[in-house]
Amino acid sequence: MNALPSPFRFRSVLVALPLAGASALAHAATFKLPDSDTSLTVGGYVKLDAIRSDKSAGVDSVGDQQLNPNLIPVGASAGAHKTDQVTFHARQSRLFFGSTTPTSYGELKTYIEGDFFGDINSANESSTNGNGFRVRLAWGSLGNFGAGQYWTNLMNQDAYPETVDFGGAVGEIFVRQAQVRWTQPVSFGDWSVSAENPESVLAVPGSATTFRSDSDHVPDLTARVKFAGNRGTYTLGVLARQVRVDAAAPAAKDARWGGAIAATGIIAVGERDDLRFDLNAGNAIGRYQNGAFLPDGYLDADGQLQLAQQRSGFAAYRHFWTPTLRSSVVLAAAESEPPAGTFGAINKSDRSQHLNLIWSPVKQVNLGGEVIHARRTVTGGDSGTLNRLQFAAQYLF
Repeated sequence: MNALPSPFRFRSVLVALPLAGASALAHAATFKLPDSDTSLTVGGYVKLDAIRSDKSAGVDSVGDQQLNPNLIPVGASAGAHKTDQVTFHARQSRLFFGSTTPTSYGELKTYIEGDFFGDINSANESSTNGNGFRVRLAWGSLGNFGAGQYWTNLMNQDAYPETVDFGGAVGEIFVRQAQVRWTQPVSFGDWSVSAENPESVLAVPGSATTFRSDSDHVPDLTARVKFAGNRGTYTLGVLARQVRVDAAAPAAKDARWGGAIAATGIIAVGERDDLRFDLNAGNAIGRYQNGAFLPDGYLDADGQLQLAQQRSGFAAYRHFWTPTLRSSVVLAAAESEPPAGTFGAINKSDRSQHLNLIWSPVKQVNLGGEVIHARRTVTGGDSGTLNRLQFAAQYLF
């Protein structure tokens, strides 16, 4: 559907994997190994971001480099950080490697992708800016069966809106994690099921910091169907997971089953434009929310675990002014209904709006600017806002 195959927010590469379309590797190099049936694909991009924010998230903070709603100051701390901040970085630059080999069981595919948003490795913005390389995706598949680290099966990364900002719409589902998955093509699209790495992130009484109990017993389970409809493609996914705690401090031992549903769509409008949406609801969205913004569960003063109704989503419209010039407007939100007694500094809701203009003088280059506004609100009622102007240059290879 995309008239241009290389979005600024290049979340994942969409070839060399059985899980998505085949456009985004148009600029990558593919070659066949001598005396072998294996084909290799190598590619990536270099990206510079230049950002001006009306608040600083702190020295060397990732919150000044991409939209992270958790790091928007609220209440009294919002005033303490009200100072303009200009940041340049190239941490989103990316490398990927993939392979494809035909076998009697279907195609054998592997894929590894990484960027430079890992640890700073003792460097900082004062001198060398030696940011660490991190693995984003490490995936293999044989026929319909896949295993490794990939986007959660609950979400549809193809539906992500195109933003200059790396953080993206706050209302989207966003998790990469280890999993096993079966994907079955059918006449109208495909269906898939997965068992994925569990992790319970909990709000605890009297603390603004969430707690990970590290006592999970059951993998997170998902199912998703992807189908073509009138002028678009759509997905519907469901999540079932056990949120669990077994800890001495805080003293608690409890478990609750919860779940969520997620619906996405990419709808063609006219010759080039498209409308994208993502709607999510349930009582265990939690860490699956962009930025792990919401807790999975809430501990009360008696050590009992409670779940809360949570909702999130975005709507985005992309318009092509010319074949090489385009804009997207993105509106997004997420919110929770925390139980009574939840500590007042725990996240309750966030909002974001993006508006951009992106020019591709050639297919391998994207030059763009974007204005961003975001708001974070915590359970006690305090809130804070962030206003940002961002420019970027991306060069694909």
